[in-house]
Amino acid sequence: MAVELYLVTDEALLRGRDLVWAVEEAVIGGVNMVQLREKHASPREFVEKAVALKTMLAPYGVPLIINDDVEVALAAGADGVHVGQGDMPVREVRRRLPRHAIVGLSVESREQVLEADALPVDYIAASPVFATPTKTDTVIEWGIEGVAWIRSVTRHRLVAIGGVKRDNAELIVRAGADSLAVISGILAPESPRMAAGEFRAVLDRCHGCY
Repeated sequence: MAVELYLVTDEALLRGRDLVWAVEEAVIGGVNMVQLREKHASPREFVEKAVALKTMLAPYGVPLIINDDVEVALAAGADGVHVGQGDMPVREVRRRLPRHAIVGLSVESREQVLEADALPVDYIAASPVFATPTKTDTVIEWGIEGVAWIRSVTRHRLVAIGGVKRDNAELIVRAGADSLAVISGILAPESPRMAAGEFRAVLDRCHGCY
């Protein structure tokens, strides 16, 4: 399976540009999974944004994942939910979502990686690979060696997030990541399409390289 390019949203990086436009540009450039992360909107606004993204993404066949809100995911008909260690427990998330839904889990310690092997998740996210200003409430920096260790012990698909850039993407994939989650590297540039395309080119060269 080709390495996924996973976009996580952060509207602050858009500097007033439209969210749906930016995400669609990124998808055209090569993104094949999107997570809507929204920490400040009201529940109604969160659902409205999710519905707008789901409607746009559906023709592309790109799944929409909701960060840490099962109710929003259900209301918007999203494809799944991503949770952290302090959010709703994975088994409860799985129980409340449709059978086919995607469930992802952030892991921030070796113990959490090992515990996740018994959990019904579709992927685990090493968070963060490198420290990043877009997420400051983390407890570890995995680094390349950490990604390689996770790959060696987990049965799950592995998403790498945090400080992922074009110049370290190949190293992260070679360490064992199945998917690279990118935030500022795609949303901050003037052209999300071009930025995503540059990541996509790196990942396509890396296909099968570990």
